[in-house]
Amino acid sequence: MTTQSPWVAALSQLDEAARILNLDSGVHDVLRNPKRTLTVAVPIRMDDGLTKVFTGYRVHHNTSRGPSKGGIRYHPDVSMDEVKALAMWMTWKCAIVAIPYGGAKGGVVVDPKALSKGELERLTRRYAAEIQPLIGPDRDIPAPDMGTDEQIMAWIMDTYSMNVGHSALGVVTGKPLSVGGSRGRADATSRGVMYITEATLKHQGRQVEDTRVAIQGYGKVGGPAVRLLTELGCIVVAVSDVNGGVYNPRGLNPVALAAHHRDTGTVAGLEGAESITNKELLEIECDVLIPAALESQITKQNADRIRAEIIIEAANGPTTPEADEILHDGAILVVPDILANSGGVTVSYFEWVQGLQAYFWDEDEVNRNLRAIMERGYVDVLRETEDRKVPMRTAATILGVSRVAEAHTTRGLFP
Repeated sequence: MTTQSPWVAALSQLDEAARILNLDSGVHDVLRNPKRTLTVAVPIRMDDGLTKVFTGYRVHHNTSRGPSKGGIRYHPDVSMDEVKALAMWMTWKCAIVAIPYGGAKGGVVVDPKALSKGELERLTRRYAAEIQPLIGPDRDIPAPDMGTDEQIMAWIMDTYSMNVGHSALGVVTGKPLSVGGSRGRADATSRGVMYITEATLKHQGRQVEDTRVAIQGYGKVGGPAVRLLTELGCIVVAVSDVNGGVYNPRGLNPVALAAHHRDTGTVAGLEGAESITNKELLEIECDVLIPAALESQITKQNADRIRAEIIIEAANGPTTPEADEILHDGAILVVPDILANSGGVTVSYFEWVQGLQAYFWDEDEVNRNLRAIMERGYVDVLRETEDRKVPMRTAATILGVSRVAEAHTTRGLFP
């Protein structure tokens, strides 16, 4: 099965929005092309004394609305096309929730689980040194993504700080609290998904309680989402990770699931639940399906077998454009990634603001402000959806593109 490139999908979504907006061709061309792309060699000394060279990327898509912002991904399948697409989606995402950032993304082609802690630190510090010309608190602010965490952000912050000669708390977000992190950051993307799920269900006149939810992925987003949605009153009936999945129509116990995952490293094999595959999870009967793993999971090959009534995209780009058409024809509501998973960048913005001011908020304030921004973004996208009578993804892209285009046009073209 051939999977469409995320970059091709991202361009397709932009082109559709530009067509509906009747966007100026010059502005459209600017938005189709990343502002900067950087490929770096990342040589490190391995524990056995040999030198190994990894490939790293950093892309700035657009900075018309402010410094660029985006995660760093460590994964064997990282590619320039993927990084460019994620950077573009981040541009629209920040504009949709009215955060003064542009989009960026980075990555290293590596399996972080195959490295020792020392190798991981050396890789991170060398990669940070190689991309240092592009990053900075007022230029480009990285954050964690798949395969990276708060410790890796601390190493990047320290590397940058040592090179500039002072502690720069604002150079990355998603840091530990001890070095300028924000309370509420770890669960921010998942909490944002919860707020969007709640808003969607209420708008549709559905009872939040007893809504059956299936979640693909049990990482930094899927894991907390199980707990938060259960606390909201939903019944999480299925969860999967790279090793397989589990299903229980009466609902999975989030505490037992977390303990099993902690002990075994996977959700697969949970006692009292039926074993399912990742493929079967996507096609399971439920009210809400939440893809929270990789791109291009829902494709033209399986879209007509989706039995959920609502899809809330917690992952970036989990649905291909061809699948979108099939889902739309089947009256399945898709709440797009650039709205649904924007909680992470929103609280990253809060962390950046706190770091620059050296004044930190309590978790209730973080969550209260996150809810307000997510709900405002939902209402803005919903208004665009209803006014233009288009799917929510198209409406969200139109909203993001129009706001970025307005900023670009207002600033003018240099020189």
